[in-house]
Amino acid sequence: MKKVSIVFYITLALVIIAVALGAAFPAQFEETTNQIKSDVATSFGWYYMLLMSALVIFAIFIAVSPYGRIRLGKDNDKPDFSTTTWVAMLFSAGMGIGLVFYGAAEPLSHYMTSSPTGETGTGTAFKQGLSYSYFHWGLHVWAMYGIVALALAFFQFRKDEPGLISATLKPIFGEKMNGPLGIIIDVLAVFATVFGVATSLGFGAVQINGGLSHLFGIDVGFTSQFVIISIVTVLFLISAWSGLSKGIKYLSNTNMVLAILLLIVVLIVGPTLLILNMFTETFGLYMQNLIEMSFRTAPLEGDNRGWLDGWTIFYWAWWISWAPFVGMFIARISRGRTIRQFLTGVLILPTLVVSIWFAAFGTTAGDVQNSGVDLTQYATELVLFNMFDQLPLSLILSLIAIMLIASFFITSADSATFVLGIQSTSGSLTPPNNVKIVWGIAQSAVALILLYVGGLTAIQNTIIVAALPFSFVMILMIIALFKALNKEVKFATRGK
Repeated sequence: MKKVSIVFYITLALVIIAVALGAAFPAQFEETTNQIKSDVATSFGWYYMLLMSALVIFAIFIAVSPYGRIRLGKDNDKPDFSTTTWVAMLFSAGMGIGLVFYGAAEPLSHYMTSSPTGETGTGTAFKQGLSYSYFHWGLHVWAMYGIVALALAFFQFRKDEPGLISATLKPIFGEKMNGPLGIIIDVLAVFATVFGVATSLGFGAVQINGGLSHLFGIDVGFTSQFVIISIVTVLFLISAWSGLSKGIKYLSNTNMVLAILLLIVVLIVGPTLLILNMFTETFGLYMQNLIEMSFRTAPLEGDNRGWLDGWTIFYWAWWISWAPFVGMFIARISRGRTIRQFLTGVLILPTLVVSIWFAAFGTTAGDVQNSGVDLTQYATELVLFNMFDQLPLSLILSLIAIMLIASFFITSADSATFVLGIQSTSGSLTPPNNVKIVWGIAQSAVALILLYVGGLTAIQNTIIVAALPFSFVMILMIIALFKALNKEVKFATRGK
């Protein structure tokens, strides 16, 4: 295939080996990943907490500093997309499926099943469940995405480097990034991307299956999920073939319309006043306790370390495994914006929107639970649909949710094939369609294997394992970016 680099062949071989091992030895695969996941979460939990907090501090510092005036591109470049479309594309690539999957289920779980402090079923646990949901999906996540995207966009559009993770490390390693060391870095990024995106595809397939079962009685199981992933794979490959400015742009705008529609209807037919009051208070609690939440490691017996490993550490690892993909995608759509405009948009808008989303769905789920309907008896993927059953327009809400999940599914996979194409064709901004098709099929195959060998448990295990190596690369990216920005400012000052 034309344009493909050695990164393509090495990573594809590693993915095939992983898929083959999972298919041939499912029990051993689940057992091994479970053990590694447990060791990583226990031994590196403190590290994940420090790293994510450091990224928030660094992002805010860069945004308010003189570096914020630097444009991601040449001085006269203008943004390629309108702000509305840009924000829509951020969400579609960044966390779309997860918002629908966990929107009602996560706050409810923290409220009724397992809270950070162990207290459940109380008003305090209700509020705490919402504020921790904002924490898991808010500022820390988008600061991490923002820094990775900033490094990629700065070197690609300002310094005319190829769109590769390895290219962002040249201020540290120089031309070594053009050799074997650079190949290792890019292989690691592509491998993490494949498994990170496959995770969301698995979540999406499970929830679509759950919704169709709830509405139409379709069997829940691997066979149904295989059919769902196969159909959606064909759809997102068609979209990927059409290119960034067409397929992903239109799908992202569709996602935004469907998401806003679903949110507004829930706000209207749900406990509106309670939602507004809970959002106001719990968002305040999130801001007030942000530092404490950011550095909580539960080091002593009785500190509920199991909850931390199962939620916060899992999320931080999940987002890190998505960083190469989302960072590169956000970088690709952000040319022409200043660093201050870019970081302000990436940090503030998504944090507010996801908080409103969790407030609406989480408060409604808690209210339904308090009315006497036990939502905790249902699997995570079914909580949303059983919650809708207790609201007016339940059928319409469920259908919109299924369409939204499918649309997010297609957009995330579509965006990922584009990014994987860039990373495996030496940074080409127009990767060949056949390369995108190969990666699209590979992602779907990984999602199917993970579902086959252990469902969501195997998926979660794999995320935490895959994220650790790339987290070290992120630290190097921060150092390299700071060196490059400092040099850029000094150069601009001398020029005046």
